[in-house]
Amino acid sequence: MSKSITPYKDSSLGKKEQVTHMFNTISENYDGLNRVISFGIDVKWRKKVLNMVAEHHPERVLDIATGTGDLAILLSQTNAQKIIGLDISEGMLEIGKRKIVEKKLEHVVEMMLGDSENMPFPDDYFDAITVSFGIRNFETLEKGLSEILRVLKPNGIFVILETSVPEQTPYKQGYRFYTKNILPLIGKLFSKDNVAYGYLSESASFFPYGEALNNILRKIGFIDVVAMPQTFGVATIYKASKKTNL
Repeated sequence: MSKSITPYKDSSLGKKEQVTHMFNTISENYDGLNRVISFGIDVKWRKKVLNMVAEHHPERVLDIATGTGDLAILLSQTNAQKIIGLDISEGMLEIGKRKIVEKKLEHVVEMMLGDSENMPFPDDYFDAITVSFGIRNFETLEKGLSEILRVLKPNGIFVILETSVPEQTPYKQGYRFYTKNILPLIGKLFSKDNVAYGYLSESASFFPYGEALNNILRKIGFIDVVAMPQTFGVATIYKASKKTNL
């Protein structure tokens, strides 16, 4: 298992509570900062996730760690009847609700406060489940993944979009310099929370990626696990499924 990274080193709170506080604090400028930090490339990655999910023609979709709802809103293009965006941060969800109203998607997309490690859904409920830049914030990765497997329908699709670390020169060195020096500086200049973007870069560095995460997914019980590195390996899209009940 990966090293446990938390936002606030001197806090007595658990990781889940710390992450909730952090995202509540940075929610108002989170979208704008993300576009700057990723140079807008994250939009392209999310569209790839959309295309993967759309191929399965889902009726019910769950977007975990939905944040301000960017991916949940995008997934409305799948023509799913119901999309639920789940998150532990009320601040992030409030931003998402505003965006959903602006786009007149209230009849399709619902923002829900909830814990990915203890979800209020029945077994085999969703045709597709996504997590975009949120899985490394799980307090207990295996528990969260087990819950996802539980509520995913057999033959359903599970897609993760998460940061990863480039392995080839010079992208590896450039990525290390950017995440250790530039990204935290941008966060300090434009965010109300001085440590938030330092945590986000540090947690990305220690989180298992590529075949390491593939193996964890297989251990939990997912099948047909595939990792697809994006943009020199700075992010990776993972696709997996659930076996049919016998």
